[in-house]
Amino acid sequence: MKADIRVALVGNPNTGKSTLFNALTGLNQKIGNFPGVTVDKKTGYCSLPDGRQAEIVDLPGTYSLYPKSRDESIVFSVLADRKSTHTPDLVVVILDASNLKRNLLLYTQVADLKIPVIVALNMMDLAKSGGITIDVNAFAKKLGVHVVPIAARKLEGIDKLKEAISYASKLALQENTIDVSTIAPQLIAQIGEEMQIENPYFALQLAHQHEHLTFLSGTESDRIEELEHIHFFHSQKAQATETIARYNYINDLLYDTVHKAESADSETVSNRIDKVLTHKVFGFIIFFAILMFMFQAIFAWSAYPMGLIEDLFVWVEGLVHDHLPAGPLTNLLSDGVLSGLSGVMVFIPQIAILFAFISILEDTGYMARVTFMMDKLMRKVGLNGKSVVPLIGGFACAVPSIMSTRTIENWKDRMITIMVTPLVTCSARLPIYTLMIALVVPNKNVWWIFNWQGLALTAMYVLSLVSAVVVAFVMKLILKGRERGYFIMELPVYRMPRWNNVLLTMYDRSKAFVVQAGKVIIAVSVILWVLASYGPGNRFERIDQKYSKPEYTKTVPAADLKHIIASEKLENSYAGVLGHAMEPAIRPLGFDWKIGIALITSFAAREVFVGTMATIYSVDGDADNIQSVQQKMGSAKNPQTGQPVFTVAVAFSLMMFYAFAMQCASTVATVYRETKDWRWPAAQFAYMTVLAYVISFITYQLLK
Repeated sequence: MKADIRVALVGNPNTGKSTLFNALTGLNQKIGNFPGVTVDKKTGYCSLPDGRQAEIVDLPGTYSLYPKSRDESIVFSVLADRKSTHTPDLVVVILDASNLKRNLLLYTQVADLKIPVIVALNMMDLAKSGGITIDVNAFAKKLGVHVVPIAARKLEGIDKLKEAISYASKLALQENTIDVSTIAPQLIAQIGEEMQIENPYFALQLAHQHEHLTFLSGTESDRIEELEHIHFFHSQKAQATETIARYNYINDLLYDTVHKAESADSETVSNRIDKVLTHKVFGFIIFFAILMFMFQAIFAWSAYPMGLIEDLFVWVEGLVHDHLPAGPLTNLLSDGVLSGLSGVMVFIPQIAILFAFISILEDTGYMARVTFMMDKLMRKVGLNGKSVVPLIGGFACAVPSIMSTRTIENWKDRMITIMVTPLVTCSARLPIYTLMIALVVPNKNVWWIFNWQGLALTAMYVLSLVSAVVVAFVMKLILKGRERGYFIMELPVYRMPRWNNVLLTMYDRSKAFVVQAGKVIIAVSVILWVLASYGPGNRFERIDQKYSKPEYTKTVPAADLKHIIASEKLENSYAGVLGHAMEPAIRPLGFDWKIGIALITSFAAREVFVGTMATIYSVDGDADNIQSVQQKMGSAKNPQTGQPVFTVAVAFSLMMFYAFAMQCASTVATVYRETKDWRWPAAQFAYMTVLAYVISFITYQLLK
């Protein structure tokens, strides 16, 4: 879509940029009440009152134009590259009205770049409730820009902001904030002259950041470096001088335009809640209590809708068998596609409930408190609190979580976080865990309120966090790095969750799960059905001839004979041959050749495991007795021992394997993209595979 004007949203972390972006564009970009939600620029479109189309670019949150991490460096690069087609025509600086002093530092820097600017004063409702009064007209007059009060969460002031964008000047009209040329006058003048730059603050920024700016040529960067030496430029001292000057300007500005009631200095409700939720003992107890409640609810609340989905697929499979002519096509549709899909779609209610809880915890601001509490624990294993954001985000999916490590400044901390984040239990593991737990863990209450299945699921999630911490500690001893990390986070105020955001998150995540998993599962199910329905040579004919003899037809009941033939054909199919070939390697883990096939098919995506098992047991099963995947696997018997295939030892061995194995091609690709080196994903794949095998082996040998 071609836009008439390009608008960049710039602001501190957690000032509501993504919420404003969604309000302007109508998109559903992920939002949350904690810093670091946006780690890359996002683009959407907005219709303006004058009929023009605006391209809205949401940039990562940053406290200043001096980047401390990879995500923050994006902001200055976008604003400074004047030759790029992505350079914004207008910048909307979002300020948290309840914390203007901190937010205005970034504004003064952006304003001095002399790009046309509009100020959006967000969270006006919080400022008012906090006893803060802002004289918006005087504020705008002193800045020399259009200032629009808004409350993005409540969609208040959005139309006026669109009007302001519509009628914004193409020229930068803002007042100068500080006299930049006094900081390094000779250097700024020479850079401006040689590179034909009129703006002194832009020239000063090039002196500070030329080593990291991709739009500068090597020759230009070297020349700036040379000029720095000639003029004895010291970057840190210059930044300190600039920051002091800017805060002097900000203090004068706020003194004349903002009034804070005396009573506003009293302890806030958020602070009083924090004394309990972030307590060094009670805080962790409450956190684990919330986790236990969450996983109890996942089992308890999803039971009825899961039953409905199971019944729906059983009914549809029955219709297919009853109304379509018998033959390979009907078998492919019923035993391949429908069985594979039903094995995964049945877990949609659990996925939706998981993401509803995560969305509520993020939106209320509680997740930021968890990050704060975990910082102490992270420091003991050589990480810092910023590593907790990706780790907690890993409960949903490792891919965006690994991308969010861009907020970590320290190279060693960032690499360790990338390496251990896939150990955290993601939503793709949930179908495997719940299926295995439902097969072997009794659905009984303990201590009145807890359910054994919920406790088992909680244990798997806690295990994933513990394993990530332990592996991080080991990697801390292996990786060498001299930088020291630090963690500074401004805790957001507690807020009621936005229920429309919670519902949208549930819908979006469930849809993504269905679409992403569904495409792979249909393809895998079709291929698998072909491999399981046909065999090499004339093996199937020999089986038919063998069981057509009177010694079988007269002594074995017809239903049993049909099942025996189907089982023997499956073992002699292409899939059976493949499974048997790898069985010696996985037998010590308690896995048979059928599970081996599922391990192969789920190599690229863990959730395919359940769909594969559903397809295999459908091909092996009785077409006249259609069952859900859980029923099929629960009734499966070991042909040698006659005992159930999925015993406690096998089920927990499987869960341990999937808890540690890197069965996700998307994560491997993301790790490569973030590290730019194949050795990192290769090392990650190798150590996780070894861990998975060893721990699965120990689990099976102890429990069998």
